[in-house]
Amino acid sequence: MTILHIDSSARHDDSISRAVSARVVAKIGGDVIRRDVAKGEPVLTESWVNANFTPADDRTDAQREVLGASDVLVNELMSADTIVIGAPIYNFGLPATLKLWIDLIARANLTFRYTSNGPEGLLKGKRAILVLASGGVPIGSELDFATPLLVQVMNFIGITEVTTIAATGRGDDEEAARAEIDAQIEALLS
Repeated sequence: MTILHIDSSARHDDSISRAVSARVVAKIGGDVIRRDVAKGEPVLTESWVNANFTPADDRTDAQREVLGASDVLVNELMSADTIVIGAPIYNFGLPATLKLWIDLIARANLTFRYTSNGPEGLLKGKRAILVLASGGVPIGSELDFATPLLVQVMNFIGITEVTTIAATGRGDDEEAARAEIDAQIEALLS
């Protein structure tokens, strides 16, 4: 079992999404590929887009170089059986660095392809566990734009077994919040 563990919170020491996603990864067990997108990912540029739409065999060395970071991220996804993504909800959505990761891994003919019936995801047989933390936006509510986007992206690239863990607090009742998160993790892995 290989797990790709992606963290995206700008916070480290006090990050709920980091702490809970680490607990999920530890509970699953196996080989872990770590990716902390909060450290930054390359921004898509015109050069990147042009290189991406150039057939692989026709790419120049410069085009292969501009796609290098993206290729690494795609290879991490392809190597994993399970993807665990820890994400806070910032301003109703995802951290910008996680959106950059999405832009870099959604690659035609690598993670999805176009067919006469529309796009088809190519990363079938994998599962994703989304750990979303929020201090104010209820996970799954009409104000939560992060969860539906992550689920859509996973489905788009072929990962249809997607589970969400809502790592939200309960006001001042830390013990109840932890028990609720523990129950979600146990239910996920039972």
